[in-house]
Amino acid sequence: MSSATTQVDDVLAACTALAAAGLGDMIWGHSSVRDAEGRGIWMKAAGFGFEEVDRERVLLVSWSGEVLVGAGRRHLEYPIHTQLFRARPDVNAIVHTHAPALAAFASLDTTLQPLSHDAVPFTEPPLPRLTAVTGSLISTPELGDAVADALGSSNGILLPSHGAVTVGVNTASAVMYSVLLERACRTQLTALAAGGAKVWSDEQETARKRDEVWNTAQLNAGFAYLVRQGESR
Repeated sequence: MSSATTQVDDVLAACTALAAAGLGDMIWGHSSVRDAEGRGIWMKAAGFGFEEVDRERVLLVSWSGEVLVGAGRRHLEYPIHTQLFRARPDVNAIVHTHAPALAAFASLDTTLQPLSHDAVPFTEPPLPRLTAVTGSLISTPELGDAVADALGSSNGILLPSHGAVTVGVNTASAVMYSVLLERACRTQLTALAAGGAKVWSDEQETARKRDEVWNTAQLNAGFAYLVRQGESR
């Protein structure tokens, strides 16, 4: 199996899992993987929901935004992916969504706390927000660089008035971080609506959970479950 075939399969699996997790926003939102040959990024074509993506709707997009392989339009926000991959050599997969709970939480001047397991991957370093630039589309390399700068070494970043981006060493981790971030934001919003959280994991417990609860095997297992759910629909 060629590396290109594997990378197309990774994008397909990511879209299937994100659809199963309910993180679609009609035709908007996208996932990508780094091209193994250094030509750019593999990502879904524009104009399709996560649940509609098949092999014919996955594109190889160059670092400058040219479609090298595949038919269809590339997303306007491809610089989210190209610029983050350039800035983070450890990252091989990226997800961008507009899920409602994280969008609501992004509007608050509130730190995400580890109220449940879900927030643990976003505590060290703390989950950042993009505050220096627009909440509109990240459609230029300069805006992509701003996202990368604000993300730093974190697993995800909130984009106020927009959505969020998560990154990972592989597709499973990037997708699972997207799912977990939405769940963590929803949990904290619920706590805030009930008067505010009074209890959450301290630094020591959170560090332990990071290894016990969200190690590679656990992330892979959660991702595989979502792919199965998506494929069974």
